[in-house]
Amino acid sequence: MGTSVQITPLSGAYGEGPLCYLLAVDGFRFLLDCGWTDLCDPSHLQPLARVATTIDAVLLSHPDVMHLGALPYAVKHLGLSAPVYATEPVFRLGILTLYDYSLSRWQVSDFDLFTLDDIDAAFQNVVRLKYSQNHLLNDKGEGIVIAPHVAGHDLGGTVWKITKDGEDVVYAVDFNHRKERHLNGTALGSFVRPAVLITDAYNALNNHVYKRQQDQDFIDALVKVLTSGGSVLLPVDTAGRVLEILLILEQYWTQRHLVYPIYFLTNVSTSTVDYVKSFLEWMNDSISKSFEHTRDNAFLLKYVTLIINKDELERLGDAPKVVLASMASLEVGFSHDIFVEMANEAKNLVLFTEKGQFGTLARMLQVDPPPKAVKVTMSKRIPLVGDELKAYEEEQERIKKDEALKASLSKKEEMKASLGSNLKASDPMVTDASTSRKPSNAGSYLVGNVDILIDGFVPPSTSVAPMFPFFENTSEWDDFGEVINPDDYMMKPDEMDNISMLGAGDGMESKLDEGSARLLLDSKPSKVISNEMTVQVKCSLAYMDFEGRSDGRSVKSVIAHVAPLKLVLIHGSAEATEHLKMHCSKNSDLHVYAPQIEETIDVTSDLCAYKVQLSEKLMSNVLSKKLGEHEIAWVDAEVGKADEKLTLLPPSSTPASHKSVLVGDLKLADFKQFLANKGLQVEFAGGALRCGEYITLRKIGDSNQKGSTGSQQIVIEGPLCEDYYNIRELLYSHFYLL
Repeated sequence: MGTSVQITPLSGAYGEGPLCYLLAVDGFRFLLDCGWTDLCDPSHLQPLARVATTIDAVLLSHPDVMHLGALPYAVKHLGLSAPVYATEPVFRLGILTLYDYSLSRWQVSDFDLFTLDDIDAAFQNVVRLKYSQNHLLNDKGEGIVIAPHVAGHDLGGTVWKITKDGEDVVYAVDFNHRKERHLNGTALGSFVRPAVLITDAYNALNNHVYKRQQDQDFIDALVKVLTSGGSVLLPVDTAGRVLEILLILEQYWTQRHLVYPIYFLTNVSTSTVDYVKSFLEWMNDSISKSFEHTRDNAFLLKYVTLIINKDELERLGDAPKVVLASMASLEVGFSHDIFVEMANEAKNLVLFTEKGQFGTLARMLQVDPPPKAVKVTMSKRIPLVGDELKAYEEEQERIKKDEALKASLSKKEEMKASLGSNLKASDPMVTDASTSRKPSNAGSYLVGNVDILIDGFVPPSTSVAPMFPFFENTSEWDDFGEVINPDDYMMKPDEMDNISMLGAGDGMESKLDEGSARLLLDSKPSKVISNEMTVQVKCSLAYMDFEGRSDGRSVKSVIAHVAPLKLVLIHGSAEATEHLKMHCSKNSDLHVYAPQIEETIDVTSDLCAYKVQLSEKLMSNVLSKKLGEHEIAWVDAEVGKADEKLTLLPPSSTPASHKSVLVGDLKLADFKQFLANKGLQVEFAGGALRCGEYITLRKIGDSNQKGSTGSQQIVIEGPLCEDYYNIRELLYSHFYLL
């Protein structure tokens, strides 16, 4: 049998809930994402609570609440202690996202599900990997290799490939095949025939309009409101899709010479952009090349002002402006308060760039647009004053006294126990209580049933030992002073790991903006006051899809190209999941699964895998050629047994010669860029690549193969001329000849 693989959705199956899945590979249990919603309902984590202590490793794919929001709670309350794997941007931006959420909750409620310290503790075990970096697991996971690959959608977004005994399990959710202003498209299309593909059906029923037209409509909608004297609210996430929107606004404000102010408002807005400026190598090729040649950083924002409180907005009053504020759900945060202020003005616009989570105010407004009245709760944290402050201080003083008394009693008990054990072991003055008499002029100290006679000394009432502790210095000395052991000053490996994990300036002060840190560290007693109110929603509402996910048509095309042996569909509405399941079953020979929450499915490969040894005699005659990170060779051998193990031996007779094989996967788009760099005039025309005036390249797949992973041919059309032979030679250079 092949590698044993079982999958159990813990959340996000036949629905658009947060993503959280249990994957077992030969008994090694991965937790794929650890998401939560902005409602933070602990009851939604019951499936996770039942398995948290059995998890061996956690893989995070994106830096938003839907993918990692429950991680601090799971570590603090559910016993999750496994190492966590993520890319550097997911690690950094994920922390900032949770900081922003925690602060937003704390400002309007006594939020105690997790604190900023809990967030730091949860991310302390994160192992950060680079794209395409193979990481070999140890101990229980021996033989398993994990590697993150580009997913698109978010900065650092990851498609995870898990390999065991040559079989790949690919976890690809919320990927985007399109190249965007700051991100490359997903690398999922480069995978061929994995044993299992786990992907989502979120957009299976949706098809996107052309991106350029969508951007134009987006800017036109903003400008229309601004020119009429209104303001625009964009409820956004903390550090995910908002980055793409910031670049869109920067580009069009520059092109159109617009002067309307733009504000990016979160508790960590300046920290977010500062970190993003240092992640250029994780962005698309054009941004990286632009920085290399001109030192121009795309996130040196000229038109967007970063703020961490509403003071500057209040100074502007009703002046037209664009505000990007967290949270996208409108449940808490700056977006909630600004919505309440803008809602009753018909000239204003609230523009949603992503679907609201179920049960949130944003989703309710998207499903049932205005005019309407909605009930909201306005909460605010204020300092205690007067009698409330006095009562609080008295209560705190009482608590301190109780704690001090308990500590004192505990210390006395420890001293008694320590003194009693020492005297029983070594004091020659200790005698049995039944045979000793206490002199009238001698002090006595009773410990249990033992009298300790100390001539001329009466122990104090605090039961403190009569002698101070004394530690003899036994250090060796030479002519230059005390002899030291260098090992005492060497940093331990675990301490080095912690320091390298945190990096320079990774304390809480550097992650939080100054104002947010001051707010959090303010020790003044405070309370939250709340009042319910009804808001008349007169402003305009609009929704434009800037979620950065592949649409239904693209998802179907990618699945057909990857052609996995088995397909597992998760995270999508019941209608979308069933639609994609039926499409894949009808148009391919895939085994398609769509499990329910807490339903375990076995997707173990039907193939039989055997481990064989390559004999030294055989390998001495093999000529390998390097192919990317691997080496390939044509091997003719016979299978035999040596020491009860299968071994490949040199053939006993001369093998028949084989036809030459060209190995490689050519993408016409990449080859077009390659030829352009060589100075050739190239363009796409009718699905083919037109090279110069006479030569055309076509990529033709085997029509007998379902999907596109069968044998393919590159056809060169045109007269036999110098260009023909030059292009053919350049084409051959992209393949390996065996």
